[in-house]
Amino acid sequence: MSQKKVDVLLVGAGVMSATLGKLLSELDPSLKVMMVERLSRVAGESSHVLNNAGTGHAGYCELNYTPQQPDGSVNVSRALEINADFEMSLQFWSYLVDKGCIPEPDKFINPVCHQSFVWGAENVAFLRERFQSLHRHPLFGEMEYSEDPAVLREWMPLVMQGRDPKQQVAATRVKHGSDVDFGTLTRRLVRVLQKSPNFELKMSHTIESLRKREDGRWHVRVSENAGGAQHTINAGFVFIGAGGGALPLLQKSGTPEAEGYGGFPVSGHWLICRKPEIVSRHSTKVYGKAEVGAPPMSVPHLDVRMIDGERALLFGPFASVTTRFLKQGSVFDLFASLKTDNLKPMLAVALDNFDLMRYLLGEAVKSHSDRVDALRAYYPEAREEDWELASAGQRVQIIKSCGSYCGKLEFGTEIVTSKDGTLASLLGASPGASTSVKAMVQVIERCFKQRMKSAEWKRKMKEMVPSYGVSLDENAALLKDIRRRNLTVLRLDI
Repeated sequence: MSQKKVDVLLVGAGVMSATLGKLLSELDPSLKVMMVERLSRVAGESSHVLNNAGTGHAGYCELNYTPQQPDGSVNVSRALEINADFEMSLQFWSYLVDKGCIPEPDKFINPVCHQSFVWGAENVAFLRERFQSLHRHPLFGEMEYSEDPAVLREWMPLVMQGRDPKQQVAATRVKHGSDVDFGTLTRRLVRVLQKSPNFELKMSHTIESLRKREDGRWHVRVSENAGGAQHTINAGFVFIGAGGGALPLLQKSGTPEAEGYGGFPVSGHWLICRKPEIVSRHSTKVYGKAEVGAPPMSVPHLDVRMIDGERALLFGPFASVTTRFLKQGSVFDLFASLKTDNLKPMLAVALDNFDLMRYLLGEAVKSHSDRVDALRAYYPEAREEDWELASAGQRVQIIKSCGSYCGKLEFGTEIVTSKDGTLASLLGASPGASTSVKAMVQVIERCFKQRMKSAEWKRKMKEMVPSYGVSLDENAALLKDIRRRNLTVLRLDI
């Protein structure tokens, strides 16, 4: 059995691992880094172009990030946070483009206007309040709002055509939104990493076990999918960025910080239209409000997407029930994740979320006609024969223990790190890939504390992410400069 000694082991060849690997290689090119992937292709699961929303989540159009309070006000704190986080991603990608690592940004990111659209007096009042609450912040200073149907027909012709003229409608838009193919981005990051003699990629290898050694390092046993040959890796630091597969691997590590965590898997589907005569009529991303009881990943949106270089329209996603943690996982994933430390919180969440389960079951049995009927709320003239169904991937939402007999279901992302900083994992889903740079910077801050205190690492981090350590919402001048640079370098200025 062969053994390899590395400084950093990245588990999973998705956007999180690729981003962390590139950040660390820039901070210290001498670090020996290995990436291990179960599949035969980079970005084959959550980072795949159809397995995420691809919106470049910036909080511009996603209404679930701005919940309405009982007094009618709108809480915009999460949208502000996500927007600032996405700006960090744009800065790092601009740095890589400037450096020549990713010379053609339009291969993975393209300019697409981000819009929110609602109808009905109550929803219009909500969107108006949301706009007023966001627009006063520099991060959202360029957002526009209108209730005029004539204006909306210019903004989103496909959405307005054939709509009842008596229907009360409203929309917001931000012109400098984007569409991101995170699959292509991930593969390009890995390709850049492979040019370094200190980086090694192992595809079609499965992690069998992770064990903490007495010297503080990690003993990781992997097996080749073809043939079953086994190898061991001696790693100083392990990052588990395996999407839905992160929780089971975190549990295998035995780290106390993993105790009490459970997972709630949700699958989904898109309606896709590739007909040029229809696709050419819609050039934006239009987000609406989710149904009562729907999980955040089911917020309906009608998007123009670049899929492997070709334009298409996607609508959805339509959530459904599943017991798999990965698209290419096992139906026993959920049951295998049940442990003595998370059984009570998971049962408590199951008992407290009957409405959610009823909603997911209802979505699962929808016919093609039912799904196209839902689409017609955003595209009144949609025809069934123009749209086909495709998988939208898996998401494993976080279940956390919050007492002896209770649990909490969360729909965000969470970084779990061991006390000594030798292991980290990312759990959860949205906003996920869009905030990958911020999330991986946080991993570095927690797990490489001493090195991050050095002047060299601080200088390099500021070079890669100029807003590092600064609030963009509180520094309008810096925001203006950074946003202008990002839009120019990434060719998003339309």
